[in-house]
Amino acid sequence: MKISQISPIIVLLAGVCLLGSCKKDMSMKMNDPHNIRGVISYQRDFPDDNDTQLSAARAIGIKPFKNTKDAANIKQLKLIESNEHYTVEELTHSVPYVIPQAAKLIDDIGINFLDSLTNKGLNPYRIIITSVTRSQEQQKQLSKSNINATENSTHCYGTTFDISWKRFEQVADKDGRPMQEVGADTLKMVLSEVLRDARLAKRCYIKYERKQGCFHITTR
Repeated sequence: MKISQISPIIVLLAGVCLLGSCKKDMSMKMNDPHNIRGVISYQRDFPDDNDTQLSAARAIGIKPFKNTKDAANIKQLKLIESNEHYTVEELTHSVPYVIPQAAKLIDDIGINFLDSLTNKGLNPYRIIITSVTRSQEQQKQLSKSNINATENSTHCYGTTFDISWKRFEQVADKDGRPMQEVGADTLKMVLSEVLRDARLAKRCYIKYERKQGCFHITTR
């Protein structure tokens, strides 16, 4: 095409952009919440106690290991790390290793949570994994300082992880656009819908932990 054949309108638009008029929208990205229902009752919808989860953990999990350094050498375990779908916080009483089924479940929960936020008109947040697999030494030490911790924990089998319902990590806009925050209570409701669906699909057992501020989840 010859230069003379270029549309004057295209030339005009190009000139306007060069002059700085074609700027990215940097206004605050607001939420437009809709269709947020949550669950009827956290205790009723997530009632799976330790005995129920322990039975599942023993059926598909690993043999509990003694030291944290042993985890990396267990072939049945997979390392999980913070990524675009979820965040693994700095762990003090567990190691970031789970069986492959649990790793897949964590990833799917993170993806479905982000999708649900988008579908409900909310700005994006990642779930936070607060506890994963524990060595026998870690579990024993924890049981000394936490009356709710038992030495025979599902966390020792590589099947179990905790997701916070108090804290979430906001996903930054790729263009640096400021975003309106979403309240933790609203994010908790959306997460509860995602977890309810996973439980109804028989992918996991879930216990709502009020004092610990987390959903305690064991893969099935």
